Amino acid sequence: MSQPSLDAGQIAFMRGGVSISVATCAAGGVPELVRGIGCRVADDGSSVTVFVPESKSQAVQRDIFATGRIAVAFTQPSSHRTMQLKSDDARVAALAPEDLPLIEAYRDAFVAEVGQLGFNAGMVRLLLTCPPDEIVGLSFRPQAAFTQTPGPNAGKPLESGA
Repeated sequence: MSQPSLDAGQIAFMRGGVSISVATCAAGGVPELVRGIGCRVADDGSSVTVFVPESKSQAVQRDIFATGRIAVAFTQPSSHRTMQLKSDDARVAALAPEDLPLIEAYRDAFVAEVGQLGFNAGMVRLLLTCPPDEIVGLSFRPQAAFTQTPGPNAGKPLESGA
């Protein structure tokens, strides 16, 4: 797989107040899912690290150790705009000190995003709260990117500006 070219708008979207869903599967095809609580995206889109609660991501981590495969969906709740990245080189990575401000900024952005839909800020913050020593990163180089926004283009390769 060749690496997709993510544009600045797509990278900004991924760094914003989007819902992050991380999916893996075991060699036998059994799927696993965990909610991301933030991400780090290289300015050129060449690498992505999604942060997840360590205790809630055991099966996902096990799949990554076994296969390296990962699929991550970034969805804006207010518009349902969704993009999905896939890779087969995922690895589990330790949290770096500079990641904590990214996680806090993500939490604030997501609270603001779903707040406009009527969700209680305290409830959303609780959903995304995790002690720093219980957070791990799932790092990968995107190898495929798709638009998954509901509609006729869902499942098509992501294009610049989409």
